[in-house]
Amino acid sequence: MLAFIDKELTGPYGVYTNLAESAQSGEAATGHEVLSESASLMMQSAVQRGERERFVQVWEQAQEIFDMEGGFSYRYSPKYSRQYSVNAAVDDLRLIGALVAAGETFQDSSFTQAAERYGQRFYNMNVKNGYMYDLYDNIYNNTNNYITLCYINLDVLRNLSIPSDDRGILLHNMTGILEDGYISDDFPFYETRFDYESGTYRSETINTVESLLSILHLTEMGRHNPQSIRFINERVDAGTLYGQYRRDGVPANDIRSTAIYALAAMIGREAGDEGLYRRSIERMNEFRITDEASPLYGGFGNVETGEAYSFDNLMALSAYSYTPQ
Repeated sequence: MLAFIDKELTGPYGVYTNLAESAQSGEAATGHEVLSESASLMMQSAVQRGERERFVQVWEQAQEIFDMEGGFSYRYSPKYSRQYSVNAAVDDLRLIGALVAAGETFQDSSFTQAAERYGQRFYNMNVKNGYMYDLYDNIYNNTNNYITLCYINLDVLRNLSIPSDDRGILLHNMTGILEDGYISDDFPFYETRFDYESGTYRSETINTVESLLSILHLTEMGRHNPQSIRFINERVDAGTLYGQYRRDGVPANDIRSTAIYALAAMIGREAGDEGLYRRSIERMNEFRITDEASPLYGGFGNVETGEAYSFDNLMALSAYSYTPQ
């Protein structure tokens, strides 16, 4: 897995969004653009494997490419030397969490101090009146008006280096929003976003990756709903954990993906359900490229098109090395 990422999926600016190159001009990141998401996942998995040298290399590169005055840019285009002006709270929090973990794992106070510094900045930019927002725009100096539930990384929020009263209010508010986004015992996934202006949840379709991230963040705090674990177990056993659902629990497609089963595995390990972890890894490995003659050997992608996405591969890497904090 690491050999494929290092040899094929990584360039001078970090892990490619997609192995197949693009014009790098779309609304979403494509081709050899790089994401703070990828850097944060690489840092996280490096800590889990105890690889200090790799962690330092990725972290130093992340600072150089993504660091802005108001946060970490979510995206960089090498082709246009363009650093996008907004951050993504989910990625900033994962970066901060990786720094916290690195400080503990490697017994290095410089990582802890960096986590404190960037945690304070995150609170100043992405939090208003005790509520967290998806993004901060470094040019316009403002946020959006909602929170995507899977961005609420409670474990990192509870460790932010801010006054304890502020941290308590933030954690209380965001825990409530996340927990109250639970859809039903029949379909125990979570709403997509919460709109602060209307005070309502909004979901077009339920993206499984997003709900699984929400469940993982709750499981890390011991606040997950057992019905969610039951549902995931059933769908993993059947091989029918699909990419999107309607709010009534009916699948909106039959797409399965590497990242979905990687997240299911991480949830299993965090919940102490080793059976779920093992079976999810087995399902995930069904997508792994095992042809040694293929450039994609060892990774996850489409041999016919030459596409291999950073998120799938880095989630798989995280799942292989995942250890509960």
